[in-house]
Amino acid sequence: MVYMLLMRELNLNGIDLNLLPPLEALLRLRHVTRAAEEVGLSQPAMSRALGRLRALLGDPLLVKGASGLVPTPRALALVPLVAAALSHTKTVFRHWDFDPSVAKHVVRMAGSDAQSILLAPGIAAVLAREAPSVTLRIVPIALDLVQRMEDGTVDFGFALATTPLPAGARSLPLENDRLVVVMRRGHPAARRPWRLADYARFDTATVAILGDGHSEMDAILAEAGITRRIGFTSPHFTAALAMVAGTDMVTTISEKFARRFASAFDLVIKPAPFAASALPVVLVWSQLRDHDPLHMWLRRTIQNAVATAEMAPLRPPASSGTRPGRGGTGPRRSAAGSKTVRRSR
Repeated sequence: MVYMLLMRELNLNGIDLNLLPPLEALLRLRHVTRAAEEVGLSQPAMSRALGRLRALLGDPLLVKGASGLVPTPRALALVPLVAAALSHTKTVFRHWDFDPSVAKHVVRMAGSDAQSILLAPGIAAVLAREAPSVTLRIVPIALDLVQRMEDGTVDFGFALATTPLPAGARSLPLENDRLVVVMRRGHPAARRPWRLADYARFDTATVAILGDGHSEMDAILAEAGITRRIGFTSPHFTAALAMVAGTDMVTTISEKFARRFASAFDLVIKPAPFAASALPVVLVWSQLRDHDPLHMWLRRTIQNAVATAEMAPLRPPASSGTRPGRGGTGPRRSAAGSKTVRRSR
């Protein structure tokens, strides 16, 4: 005989889900005492649970037979459904175990060439060792970055710790950097300290990822009655360095990024002539992924990778591009971060 269940709308508010384990044990064992022992109930408590189940389902479920309790047709039809429901319920409340060695994911970080060059190699090296099926992808920065982090199409972005975060965003400290002034070695100002007034004398190469190349630094100059002329703007930090390497323009960018390429472009690096030069960089993500085990592991991994790169010395180049007394001290350590992707200088 085929027993068919007729499904109808059911309000779960009045149903005690604690009855699922007793029901599953009773249907499987067909014995009240053994079922009670398995789920940790007394025999009288299991008998009461069976009574409640009979009333709730409108069926005796188990009836006395010649060799013990015998399941009714309704009970037999419920066996696979109850087992599946109990398994799914346990999954809902089970603690998520995370093993990076078997995880599969594409980590999308919204960043510029600065993050691709300074951050990505160290992070990718850790992923290759500990999570070989997790890959890293740097994606373009866009105005909808917050929405992309919320819907999961982007995992992380970057910002300055001094910049207010949008609602629902979280951050983690990555590194401390600072702004410096960069120019070619043969620049007319290469052999002397760079002064604030010099910004009015030489054109500036800026990096603009979302804006027009103007930044907070223009407000600093305006307070001093100084106006700079922007002679070149690019969304790429490397392009700004290449520009100043071949012209008398200067650029004001991350010290770590500048030192990474000082030798290759034969550049001079000078301290910025204003106090607000700190660049405390943070990693940013959506609060929706605060408790995602993969995301939690990635945040720790990225922070540790940056910290490790901070401590690792660079192999000295064949000939230093920034000699002591000539505007810089030469590359000293691996650059593990950059100026925030949301600002331009």
